[in-house]
Amino acid sequence: MESRDKSNRQLKRALCYSPVERKSTASPSVIVIGAGFAGIAAARALHDASFQVIVLESRDRIGGRVHTNYSFGFPVDLGASWLHGVCKDNPLAPLIGRLGLPLYRTSGDNSVLYDHDLESYALFDMDGNQVPQDLVSKVGETFENILKETDLVRQEVSEDMSIQQAISIVFERRPDLRLKGLAYKVLQWYLCRMEGWFAADADTISLKYWDQEELLPGGHGLMVRGYLPVINTLAKGLDIRLGHQVTKIVRRLNGVSVTVQDGRTFLADAVVVAVPLGVLKSNCIKFEPRLPEWKEAAINDLGVGIENKIILHFEKVFWPNVEFLGVVADTSYGCSYFLNLHKATGHAVLVYMPAGQLARDIEKMSDEAAANFAFMQLTRILPNASAPIQYLVSHWGTDKDSLGSYSYDVVGKPHDLYEKLRIPVDNLFFAGEATSMDYPGSVHGAYSTGLMAAEDCRMRVLERYGELDLFQPVMGEEVPISVPLLISRM
Repeated sequence: MESRDKSNRQLKRALCYSPVERKSTASPSVIVIGAGFAGIAAARALHDASFQVIVLESRDRIGGRVHTNYSFGFPVDLGASWLHGVCKDNPLAPLIGRLGLPLYRTSGDNSVLYDHDLESYALFDMDGNQVPQDLVSKVGETFENILKETDLVRQEVSEDMSIQQAISIVFERRPDLRLKGLAYKVLQWYLCRMEGWFAADADTISLKYWDQEELLPGGHGLMVRGYLPVINTLAKGLDIRLGHQVTKIVRRLNGVSVTVQDGRTFLADAVVVAVPLGVLKSNCIKFEPRLPEWKEAAINDLGVGIENKIILHFEKVFWPNVEFLGVVADTSYGCSYFLNLHKATGHAVLVYMPAGQLARDIEKMSDEAAANFAFMQLTRILPNASAPIQYLVSHWGTDKDSLGSYSYDVVGKPHDLYEKLRIPVDNLFFAGEATSMDYPGSVHGAYSTGLMAAEDCRMRVLERYGELDLFQPVMGEEVPISVPLLISRM
């Protein structure tokens, strides 16, 4: 503790507040922009490698799109809430295991289609009639067959198209896969769940690349106590400046200068840019000189989707003991689904999760109107539902510090855009879920790219200082402590 406090005092003296905050020449210095998972991971690794590190965060909190809220008296995640891939290969597993944080496994299947086991769905039509479970399973199998047929379409055509267009072609070729009546509505619900995975509508999702991410084994685990304890642990002892919105980054031969909204400027050897893709798209951060055309193209061409949460807290449980409640409809836009947190946490909470165009439309409402809309969907299937006693509403699409939920492959754009977004430019290094070729849209993807950016930065800066030790272990490759993850199913 004493050595950490000493290093923090040295850092504050070296980068004292002034019109231009100067770095010490005693050791390499880095500015990390963004205190989300990627930024904090990069800062942690560089700090532990004896770099002087300052984290500039525009929000009044750390975490970024990880946001655990305690206003109900218990933790609820407004943003990311799952560990996708509950296994030792997940880069976050050792940390979660050491902290003793419990996970609730919602599915043993690592499919993008089923983040909850099929037997734990309860689907209803608009009249409140429950869909027979055997029909739910049968339609799920049909949907998988439809997607297999779209792969044949993908192999036959040279140009990309949307998942929606490919499904239409499949129906023309295979009329036996067409569904009618209630079965068709259930199929739309499955499509709605797929759109939720990508936070985008099926008519914008790339057929060619929708399934290119690496799916870790072990299924999907809900963070029962939320993600905040993880990021708080990573952030401990770091110099994090909240309320510091970056407006300009200037690359120089001997370093980088970063200007924040109030005009102050920070100097360092290098910068790790770990802001969300939506923020980069908005051009609210000016780069001088401009980023190369290939980097700007990666920013512009990657898709960023929206999935929100409307969290309803009730006095008592009145719904079936399943993990997902759903409403089937004639279109995926008209379908609804609710996550039942009571099974995982014991609290009487349902989470309505709109995505794509529906999420954008709901973001135009007030919080009260959005909560009423979600409750109205619930009363379609449970007419005697009691009104919620509290609610929370996320706004990831309009939040100026996120401007979207997470990235996805859009029609006609190459999958390697993720890698192009990650590649450094001089002494600028990039991190975040949208820079992960293997794990886009995930917390472990953000975390792993933060470590990669830190290692790239360390190598580049120490090379310039003439202090590079080729025999020093690469960041993140130290021998891990094996701690089992705590998994439950109720």
